[in-house]
Amino acid sequence: MYVDKKLIKQIIEKVILVLSFAGFALVIYEEGFKKPFLTETDSHLLLKVMLSTIWAGYVALYFLVKSKTGAFTKKRISELMAILIISGILVFIFTEYSIPGLDMITQATTDRFLVDLLVAGVFLIELSKVSLGVNELQLNPPLIFILSFLVLIAIGTVLLMLPNATHGPIHLIDALFTATSAVCVTGLIVLDTAKDFTIFGQLIIMLLFQLGGLGMMTFTSFFGFFFRGSFSIQNQLFLKDFINEDNFGQIFSTLMKVILFTFLVEGLAAVLIFFSLDNELFNGVGEMIFFSIFHSISGFCNAGFSILSDGLYEQGFRDNYNMQLIIAFSIILGGIGFPVVLSYYGYLRHFVRGMYRKLVYKESYRHLPRVVNIGTRLIVITTAILIVVGFLGYWILEYDHSMAGLDSYGKMVTAFFGAVTPRTAGFNTVDMAALSVPTVLLYLLLMWIGASPGSTGGGLKTSTFAVAILSSFSIAKGKDRVEVFRREVSSSTLRKAFAVTFLSFMVIGTAIFALMLFDRNLPLLSVVFEAFSAFSTVGLSLGITGSLSFGSKMVLILTMFIGRVGILTLLIAISKEVKNLSYRYPEESVFIT
Repeated sequence: MYVDKKLIKQIIEKVILVLSFAGFALVIYEEGFKKPFLTETDSHLLLKVMLSTIWAGYVALYFLVKSKTGAFTKKRISELMAILIISGILVFIFTEYSIPGLDMITQATTDRFLVDLLVAGVFLIELSKVSLGVNELQLNPPLIFILSFLVLIAIGTVLLMLPNATHGPIHLIDALFTATSAVCVTGLIVLDTAKDFTIFGQLIIMLLFQLGGLGMMTFTSFFGFFFRGSFSIQNQLFLKDFINEDNFGQIFSTLMKVILFTFLVEGLAAVLIFFSLDNELFNGVGEMIFFSIFHSISGFCNAGFSILSDGLYEQGFRDNYNMQLIIAFSIILGGIGFPVVLSYYGYLRHFVRGMYRKLVYKESYRHLPRVVNIGTRLIVITTAILIVVGFLGYWILEYDHSMAGLDSYGKMVTAFFGAVTPRTAGFNTVDMAALSVPTVLLYLLLMWIGASPGSTGGGLKTSTFAVAILSSFSIAKGKDRVEVFRREVSSSTLRKAFAVTFLSFMVIGTAIFALMLFDRNLPLLSVVFEAFSAFSTVGLSLGITGSLSFGSKMVLILTMFIGRVGILTLLIAISKEVKNLSYRYPEESVFIT
């Protein structure tokens, strides 16, 4: 009897897909509503049945589709890993093994958490597989990039509207504002994240700025490839623009490095933050762990969200300078850009390998050319200059203001943090209302420049600012080209730099005008600061965000979104591409002084 294995495989995959989505929807419903239609015991049992069915499906697929060579390919290994992980958790859940030292209530909570976590993990696997088919929509990458953010914002808004996400009723505009701020890693808030949102709501916000910081397509594409085992040519063409990788053979490798670097920094920061905390400020170890994870992710993603009502200026935390340094370095690593990290990783790897072969095999060391290009060097140098200028400026301007009364170490850390956080991070360790006007103006410059391209931050970008400055000096010297590090900057790069610079002022200026139109009684400096903060996805405020009108909130929502996706990306996505330029008009000069 002939058995169509391909058809059976497709049926099993569809069943797994439907069950994973249904299970995740059930988890969201049970956690998000105060009076679900199922009891906790019934829903827990139903989720176990779903997970068991999905596990059986994974096992069937593993033995149904054998490798032609019999070798353990990446796909086979990833499938086997998924089966073993699910098997281990299911055995733990069904045998009701008790963890030493936990009471029955805590044991039941842990059991439920593991079930929910496993359901979410399976959902992520299946969603990631589906995401690899997004290229079939035949849309250009910039438009897909923008749509991914819109979809994530919409999902986040719905989740934050659930009854269990907040302690009280929440308006749609406030949920939309919070979701947009989280996805666009801004940090501006119209509600108190610590008091108005429950643990469930805070967890949603944390997941939103984690996905928003990395980019939803980057995140899901990695897991989709890992569990599918390969990319099609269409997938590779589509993804190379998202991760700035031109070598098709390095697509997955680059994705893996980005994800691993992210989790490594966030994990290390969380551990260091945990050990820097005073346990007397928390109700238990679990609360300390969540606090550490939340702020480590928020720091690396340059999100600026905090579960403290006054941010890091909260009493009991404002003097924790070690924690502030940990978060500051997380901000720098997240804002420096993944291309920079990967470039120096390649250089360091080559250097270590070369030194090893030189010492062991007596081979001559050969420098690897062009690993660190001029773009990478410009980003690193510009970032260092901005940190130094910001540090010295803050130290001088705030020595007798916001830093009055602090000891030498406290002033040093506060000044350093004050130089780092305006560049798209948004944390505050001082009272923002107490800053002097010159410091506020310095913050405007740092916020406008922002982070680096290919990072978790926003703003004009360090490389764009550097190229614009170099071009201005070249014009002043009478040069017809821009040269740096014995290389000439391409004309297309110069055009993009000036276009982005001009468009950033247009967006910020329009936002300021609209904000003053809707809220005419607000101080101009506070409104300007708010507009710069929203466009550069910083999240710092002089205290007016919560009192804004409906119209002003919509203006900031749009400004945050444009600032995160990039105004040039937005124009490219909605503009019709020119097919050819086979003609040229006569050239003339325009008088400019």
